[in-house]
Amino acid sequence: MKARRSTSGLPRAEGEATQGHRNPLGTPAGRGSRIRAWPAANSRTRAAVKQRAELDALQHGVRYRRMFVTLLSVIVVVSSVVVLLGTIGLFAETRSRPLTPTEQSRYQQEEIARRWQAWPATGVFPEEVKYLGLDRAQQYARRVGIAPETECGKGVDASVAGVLQSHGCLTMLRATYIDQTASFVITVGVAVLKDEESRVSATEELTQDDRVGVLPVAFPGTISERFGPDQRQRTGWVGAGPYIVFSTAGYADGRTRAAIPPEEILHSELWPAAKSVGNQIAYFLADPPKVPPCTQGNVC
Repeated sequence: MKARRSTSGLPRAEGEATQGHRNPLGTPAGRGSRIRAWPAANSRTRAAVKQRAELDALQHGVRYRRMFVTLLSVIVVVSSVVVLLGTIGLFAETRSRPLTPTEQSRYQQEEIARRWQAWPATGVFPEEVKYLGLDRAQQYARRVGIAPETECGKGVDASVAGVLQSHGCLTMLRATYIDQTASFVITVGVAVLKDEESRVSATEELTQDDRVGVLPVAFPGTISERFGPDQRQRTGWVGAGPYIVFSTAGYADGRTRAAIPPEEILHSELWPAAKSVGNQIAYFLADPPKVPPCTQGNVC
């Protein structure tokens, strides 16, 4: 074989491939390539791949939609059950039914406790109040006037005020009456406690001294104008519901207690009349109301 001279001046074999015909990886051009040749993707292949991707996405969307619909259905069902149970419970609670003994008692207590506010002043202190006079004859005391509502401590003597205030007295209502003969003046005071339990506790601490109690209320220009603390002959009280009803009485002519012999204070008709008027007003305030048989009236 003849040797050819290369461009560099060195001889080379005749069959040696030139640099321009060598494989880029250094493999001679005459040998087969070890790298697998991938066929070029045509338009049909690309369309099939795209279709498969869209189908997979669609199947994922269907699965998620089913999960969402299922979850939403569960929420709707649970909500419906809750609403149904609530409706049944509300109906059972609000439907008319007979009152229990405890509910009847609470109804009466609440009704009595709010009378001092619910009733007009003329309802608490009627214009005329019955009482028993001599020989137990029925007579009527007539109202002279109603005093403005005042604090408990300002409507009674100091020793009584401390007891009332310590037990949560709310207010004091007072009115003045005269007997049927216009000989006696009677002031009635209603101390309003927060509840019956407080009233009971307060009355257990009240003094039995008949010289202290509610302060008289005089109305100028009337037969009661000379009735003051010194003119009180006796005082007393009676409990009724959440109320303590005080009463005090004196002579319309202004005589003081010091001017009256003790036997007259104890045995005259003055005090029975005053006590009877106070008891009547206490009875009005604490008279048990008629309780409806059912929670919504008279029909269960």
